[in-house]
Amino acid sequence: MNKREFLKSAVLAGAGVAILKTSVGKTVKENNKPQSLKHWVWENPNQKETDEMMLEKYKGFYSAGISGMFFESDSERHYKAAKSAGLEAHRWMWTMNRGEKELLENHPDWYAVSRDGKSCATNPPYVNYYSWLCPSKPEVQEYLKKQVETIVKKDYIDGIHLDYIRFCDVILPVNLWKNYKIDQTKELPEYDFCYCETCRNAYKEKTGIDPLDLEFPDQSPSWRKFRYERINNVVNSLAEIAHKNKKPITAAVFPTPEIARRIVRQDWTNWNLDGVCPMIYHGFYREQTSWIGDAVEEGIHFLCGKFPLYAGVFLPDFKSMNDLEAGIKVAIENGASGISLFGKVDEKVLEVLRKIKS
Repeated sequence: MNKREFLKSAVLAGAGVAILKTSVGKTVKENNKPQSLKHWVWENPNQKETDEMMLEKYKGFYSAGISGMFFESDSERHYKAAKSAGLEAHRWMWTMNRGEKELLENHPDWYAVSRDGKSCATNPPYVNYYSWLCPSKPEVQEYLKKQVETIVKKDYIDGIHLDYIRFCDVILPVNLWKNYKIDQTKELPEYDFCYCETCRNAYKEKTGIDPLDLEFPDQSPSWRKFRYERINNVVNSLAEIAHKNKKPITAAVFPTPEIARRIVRQDWTNWNLDGVCPMIYHGFYREQTSWIGDAVEEGIHFLCGKFPLYAGVFLPDFKSMNDLEAGIKVAIENGASGISLFGKVDEKVLEVLRKIKS
């Protein structure tokens, strides 16, 4: 099951440079509204599409104001088709969540361990594809660097987009609790990562305390900060590789800095990126469409102009095309440099973008 299928199943069950520094420079804002916008689409390349089908689709995207694609897998044919239509083509890479058979079989020691001592290699939390690597291990860091190096050296790939660049969700968005029949009003040990020997020893060396000895680990600022820094280190080392190869790097992240830190130990305002796409999936948090603006405002505030923010929206969350239009507008009004679309981008969605563009 890939990310798209997981999100789709969650819905049925009831349940990340837009303005890239290397391509178009900085956005100038007036009255907190960008003068120029870049929109993105997350997509898993459909290998059944013909060259003609792809070109027609991507030309439609471009004419509606979409600037680039985040492709979940490598398909030179799709990348080149998107580029020929005027779009940027970036590789969307699963980062810390890696369930490749080769890794699981040959490097089970690379995987994160929960507070109750279970490894993601053998006991994935929530769903069977949740196989989280430990960011503290040098072997993992080198593996991810090689993955990025391979991607950014391909001439048909314009940039790299990191996803699952975090720890496992210690707390899921509230609308998903019923799917798993769990109450996460407090942190549960089976979803709290990482307590492998590498992490424990590194934290103990820094503080003199084994995190397993903390009476209330969920209330320890130093233990939480330690884990933020583990991911920060991975991201910034990957960004260095991308920039060395003159390729922009972006990331899909959790909706606000506060939510990201609290539920997935993700400190994205301290990353050296060229853009960020917070997944402001308001339905997952039982929020109204207007909350998209609140989330954008918070992210913009804490970024302090470091890099552009593109509001990620989940199309099935919207009740109508008017609702989608309202969501996009409130994101832009609060400082987003564009939006990132996740879901089926059909003619109705494109018409909304054209309306906003005009």
